[in-house]
Amino acid sequence: MSTRIAFLKGHGTENDFVIVPDPENAVDLPPASVAALCDRRAGIGGDGLLHVVRSAAHPEARHLAAEAEWFMDYRNGDGSVAEMCGNGVRVFARYLQHAGHVTEGDVAIATRGGVKAVHIAKTASGGPATGDITVGMGRALLPEGGVTVSVGGRSWPARNVNMGNPHAVAFVDDLDHAGDLLTAPPFSPASVYPDGVNVEFVADRGPRHVALRVHERGAGETRSCGTGACAVAVAAARRDGVDPRITGIPVTYTVDVPGGTLTITERPDGEIEMTGPAVIVAEGVIEGEWLENLPR
Repeated sequence: MSTRIAFLKGHGTENDFVIVPDPENAVDLPPASVAALCDRRAGIGGDGLLHVVRSAAHPEARHLAAEAEWFMDYRNGDGSVAEMCGNGVRVFARYLQHAGHVTEGDVAIATRGGVKAVHIAKTASGGPATGDITVGMGRALLPEGGVTVSVGGRSWPARNVNMGNPHAVAFVDDLDHAGDLLTAPPFSPASVYPDGVNVEFVADRGPRHVALRVHERGAGETRSCGTGACAVAVAAARRDGVDPRITGIPVTYTVDVPGGTLTITERPDGEIEMTGPAVIVAEGVIEGEWLENLPR
C-alpha cells in the first residue's frame, strides 16, 4: 500500500466521519488502521469511517447489489464494525452526490442493517449541495424486558429499542445527569446487550420536542447519533401514549442533539424517517506509507 489514498471528511449534525472512496474494495482497512485514521491527534479524526464500496465488490453486500449499487461499510472510531449509522448514511449519500455518482432525488444504499431508502432534497440552482437528506431507517423493534442504566450514584429505567443496532433510552430531568459519558454507562441485566449498547439520555424541551446526549459504543460521547435520535423519538412516543400503527396518524418529534437538530417521523406502517443536514468539509490524501506502517 505504497500509493496515496484519497479521503474526504464530512459530518451530519457534527457526527463526523472519515470517508474512504474505494469502489472495487481494494483498500485494506484493518481495525487498527481505522482507529488510527479516526484518531483526532495522530490521524484525520472522526467518530467513525465510511468505506465507500460498490455492493457487488464486497462479500457482505453482494447479495444486495441488485437493490443498491453502493455499500456503506461502516466502522466505529475504535475500528470495530457496526450494523448501521443514521448520520453516516446521510453523509455517505452526500458523498455520492458530491462525487457525481448520484443526483438529487431517491437513492438506495446498502448497509449491514439492510438497504436504506434515501432522498436527497433539491438545492438552489448552481448552489452547493446543502439540502436536507431523508433516510428511511426501517422499523423499530421494542424487545420486552426491563433495562436499567447508571451514571455515578444515579440509575434510571431505560427503554430497549433496536434500530438495526441496540439502544437503551433513559429519560432524565437534566442532561448533565449523564456525566461526562467518556466511558460506557453500566447497564443491567448484562445479558440484554451482549455486544454492548448505545445509551441515550433524554430530556423534554416541549411538546414532541426532546434533547439527547448519547454514548455510542466504540466511539464514546458523540455530537449526534441518527439511529439514537430515531430510538429516542419512538421511546418518547410510546411514553407519551402515541403509536402511529394504532392511530393511523404519523407522529413527528424534533430531536435536538449537541451538534444540531434532526426531525424524526414514525409512519403508520412503522417505518421511521430521519431528516437532517449532511456536509462534505474537506478532501485530501492519506500517505500510503504511513498507513502501511501502522500496527495491525
